[in-house]
Amino acid sequence: MEYTYVLLSERDGRVRSTAYRRPLKLIYYEACVHLADARRRERFLKTGKGKRYLNNRLKESLNMIQPNTLERH
Repeated sequence: MEYTYVLLSERDGRVRSTAYRRPLKLIYYEACVHLADARRRERFLKTGKGKRYLNNRLKESLNMIQPNTLERH
């Protein structure tokens, strides 16, 4: 089983590189049977359309954590 996940920095809300953004919180994950599927899904979630999907999917959760935490490009 392979996983695609989204992390939220509790420091500033942006996680491009996790090294300097700790502490982190897991806010979303998906399981895939194959590694290629998980990587394809990760690439999609990093696109504008994927970010809109996550914002809609996690609307209530994100509002409770921090408003406007996912980056817009």
